[in-house]
Amino acid sequence: MKNFDVIIIGGSYAGLSAGMSLGRSLRNTLIIDSGKPCNRQTPHSHNFITHDGKTPKEISDLARKQVEAYETVKFHEGSVVKLRNTNEGFEAETSDGEKFYAKKLVLASGVKDIMPAIPGFAECWGISVLHCPYCHGYEVKNEVTGILSDGDMGYDFSKLVYNLTKDLFLLSNGPSVLSKDQKDKLAQNNISLVEDEVEKIEHENGNIKKIVFKSGKEISLKALYAKIPFGQNINVSDIGCELTEQGFIKVDFMQKTNIPGVFACGDNTTMMRSVASATAQGNFTGAVVNKELSEEKF
Repeated sequence: MKNFDVIIIGGSYAGLSAGMSLGRSLRNTLIIDSGKPCNRQTPHSHNFITHDGKTPKEISDLARKQVEAYETVKFHEGSVVKLRNTNEGFEAETSDGEKFYAKKLVLASGVKDIMPAIPGFAECWGISVLHCPYCHGYEVKNEVTGILSDGDMGYDFSKLVYNLTKDLFLLSNGPSVLSKDQKDKLAQNNISLVEDEVEKIEHENGNIKKIVFKSGKEISLKALYAKIPFGQNINVSDIGCELTEQGFIKVDFMQKTNIPGVFACGDNTTMMRSVASATAQGNFTGAVVNKELSEEKF
């Protein structure tokens, strides 16, 4: 079978949650997934009630098992390389040359993080180099912590992390663009601004030992927060979907994109990147898609 009511691109938390919602609504649904979630290095997931402390894989494996129980939901392993608009809806072509068709499309494809060219950074990403204090901050509370950022983003992030530890460094990775008032405020709160360029992160199995700077300076840290660039995992412009200025897929309050019949949910739509948020968005999106299908057929 290659024709479905709905194709969901991405089989992680948002995609599986949308799939369960649609499966329970008796919608013939296909979930296409590459099996490479962005949090695959993360040892534990937090701030998701009933699942706090489990590995991301534990949560997704259980979710997939539960979604597979619904006969109307099918899975295809692979990456979507091309999306096309058709007279009846949409076509998704995968890396193995398969083509699937559906009336509705749910983009739950997540994002890909673009790592800086700092040796050791990628190996520590999701383990001791962290993106979210809500997901991981409690586990490194009151520890010596760094923030790799600068400007308004670095300054605002410092306020958030300062609540979790008072032993804090802001690493601007070169001359800082912070204003004098911002620098003074950091100093008042004993947050050390380090303007040296980072040379490498020394670590053991992804756990930071120290930050080494090009000046020869070194700082021992337990954790480093970092805001890094990202890109969409699939080319949504193929079917005309718009992106926000920040690079997220633009959706309305019903998770609808600017293209009728195309919805998006999860990390590809919001800066609030968490398992709990993605799961909630997916559940809601599945319900909205089912409602639209019901109204069209009634």
